[in-house]
Amino acid sequence: MDTITATIDAKGQSCPGPLVSLAKAIRDASSGALFELLATDPGSKSDVPSWAELSGNELLETDESDGVYRYVIRKR
Repeated sequence: MDTITATIDAKGQSCPGPLVSLAKAIRDASSGALFELLATDPGSKSDVPSWAELSGNELLETDESDGVYRYVIRKR
């Protein structure tokens, strides 16, 4: 996999915090940049895939470990 451009640590934030943090970070990035989002909000499991689809970005990876949800998103 390509190198992660930035990690957004949104642990402890409730909805819509993780998405706001991700959107802000991804906005000024170059197309193709990879972002890792770390969140503890269970709502992110449905929010992040929906946001990626609506925003035209690509959700490459999701996993969960010890209550932390990890997402890898490529900016289109």
